[in-house]
Amino acid sequence: MNARRSFSARLIAWQLEHGRHDLPWQCTRDAYRIWISEVMLQQTQVTTVIPYFERFMARFPTVMALAVAPEDDVLASWSGLGYYARARNLHRAAREVVERHAGVFPTTFEEIAALPGVGRSTAGAIAALAGGEKRAILDANAKRVIARHAGIGGDPSNAVVLRELWAAAEARLPRTRIEPYTQGLMDLGSDVCLPRNPRCLLCPVQADCVARIAGTIDAIPGKKKRAAGRRERIAMLVVVSRGEVLLEKRPPRGIWGGLWSLPEIAVDAKPADALRERWGIEAAGIEALAPFEHAFTHYTLEVKPWRVRPRAANRLAQGNAATWLALDDLEGAALPSPVRKLLGRVALEG
Repeated sequence: MNARRSFSARLIAWQLEHGRHDLPWQCTRDAYRIWISEVMLQQTQVTTVIPYFERFMARFPTVMALAVAPEDDVLASWSGLGYYARARNLHRAAREVVERHAGVFPTTFEEIAALPGVGRSTAGAIAALAGGEKRAILDANAKRVIARHAGIGGDPSNAVVLRELWAAAEARLPRTRIEPYTQGLMDLGSDVCLPRNPRCLLCPVQADCVARIAGTIDAIPGKKKRAAGRRERIAMLVVVSRGEVLLEKRPPRGIWGGLWSLPEIAVDAKPADALRERWGIEAAGIEALAPFEHAFTHYTLEVKPWRVRPRAANRLAQGNAATWLALDDLEGAALPSPVRKLLGRVALEG
């Protein structure tokens, strides 16, 4: 048996004995549950995903339930996972499944890949785990395993390197038992073939791992050259009146797209002037709150929050772009995680 063919056999045997078998989205061929888990697991660790997955499935147990839900409810259930475009694409895709597939989530690669927000690796994972289709995956964990075993260096986001990785991933597919193989590839990258200090002695394919033999494990996969981290500064207005806080609906694109957030102003603007000009609200009192930072993938946001007490009951009418939210109702609102934390502190302080 050649090394590539034995790769799949060794990985399957390892997964059955040492892999994960009790995750809440396992032991099922329900493509909907698998889809939700795969999207949540993108750029998020398993331990973080589990409680979100369980709450999300309790709220949206079927693709139909997700399709008919208001976007705010979907975003609220997603709040804290980040990358909110994923949640909006889930919502769009669920509606397409209802319209094009009569509410039955597809299990073929081509149909899955045609849904909004579903890439090649995610479609392959769902098709393999739900439909038993022989498809390769190349999520971050699988990419690391394949790159090291095949000795493929360079930045995995480079088109040439990525094509080589896909070819290597497809060459290692088993003839049968695609489900434990696919899960095993995920498990191996998550628990053994770690980015730093991999546990090579526990790896079922270490005997012919090119990176281990060549001593290049630390250099594979290659790292993408990152630009110097930029920083942006804004100010947020925490306008509280009668136990409620003023919120704005953010644009559908960009950071925190579609979520409700606090009104923002330039960091050097005067809060009272901005509030008067924008909302026609006179401030009776303004106090600075503790500044904080929030790290995104490509930059760090520095936030200077101001707590504002309106002078009179001249509150903006609730509409499409703004609303008043009771501080007691923060838990169920579609808010960015750092805004939720800030308002939670304000609610506690009274």
